[in-house]
Amino acid sequence: MKTKQDFPSINERPPEGIKDDGTKVRVLVVDDSIFVAKQLGQILTSEGYEIVATAEDGKEGLDKYKELYPNVDLVTMDITMPKMDGITALEQIMTFDKNAKVVMVSALGKEELVKKSLILGAKNYIVKPLDRKKVLERIGTALK
Repeated sequence: MKTKQDFPSINERPPEGIKDDGTKVRVLVVDDSIFVAKQLGQILTSEGYEIVATAEDGKEGLDKYKELYPNVDLVTMDITMPKMDGITALEQIMTFDKNAKVVMVSALGKEELVKKSLILGAKNYIVKPLDRKKVLERIGTALK
């Protein structure tokens, strides 16, 4: 039977959610869909990211960002949510912290809102339904 030593390169790639100093990238997930928030959480934690908090609407997301600041490296922000939408929350987070890294999460057909959010300072966007490879790729790009 073959052992791990027979396949030395199979697990050599370091997890994407680990920073150069060995600490985890801390993520705040803001989405009114428990399913999407859970899915994002699973994708990210499987790569070593740490979900520091989740929020169900833009207002709660903004409050949690301010509360956790500066211990948040990245925010995933749904665009369409109750109470406060993701674009308003993005604007307010960017006003609070101009260096914030926010990745928008959008359903298909919301291109104008995605464009607006990128102009306002979002670093990237992810389209639902979530695709593991794309989620990790877009988040990786946003963190650079």
